[in-house]
Amino acid sequence: MFKDKKIVYTSGTFDMFHYNHLRMINYARQLADILIVGVSTDELVSSYKTPPIIPFNERLQIIEALKTPDIVIPQHTLDHTEIVKKLNIDAFVVGDDWFGKYDYLKDLNVEVFYFPYGTGISSSSLKEKIYDSYEKHLQEERRAKPESVKVNPDIDPSLSTCSEK
Repeated sequence: MFKDKKIVYTSGTFDMFHYNHLRMINYARQLADILIVGVSTDELVSSYKTPPIIPFNERLQIIEALKTPDIVIPQHTLDHTEIVKKLNIDAFVVGDDWFGKYDYLKDLNVEVFYFPYGTGISSSSLKEKIYDSYEKHLQEERRAKPESVKVNPDIDPSLSTCSEK
C-alpha cells in the first residue's frame, strides 16, 4: 500500500510550541510522502530533563491540529529501533541539539537529518526568559517600598487598632 512512498518520522517534546518546532516539522514534511510525528510523553521527557510545562495530551493535540503531519503518535522511548521497523521509516528528522545521537539508525537504512535550529528560539530558552523576567519583577517588587496605608475602621473594625500615619 505504501510502496514507493517515502515515510519520514520526526519527534520531539514540542513543549511551549514555537517557530523552530514548526520549521523542523515543515522541513520533515518536504522530505516525506507520509509524515509521522512522535510527541514525547511526560514520563519520557522527565527521564532525561525537567518535565514539560504543557501536559502531554495538550502537546499531542497541538501537533494533531497542524496540517503537515499525516499521523501523530506518542513517543515512549528515545530508542527508535522498534518504531523504524514497525512503521517502515525511511528517514528521521530531529533537531541538531541531538547531533550524533541517532546515527545508529543509519545501520537500519534510515537517512538521519539533524535539523539546524541555529541560534533561534527553543523551549529551554523560552523557559529561561520567562523565569528571568519573573525574577526581575520579584526583585523590583522587593525594592519598592509600599506606601502607608490608612485604615478605615468602618470597613474593617478589626483593623482599628493599627496605627495610622
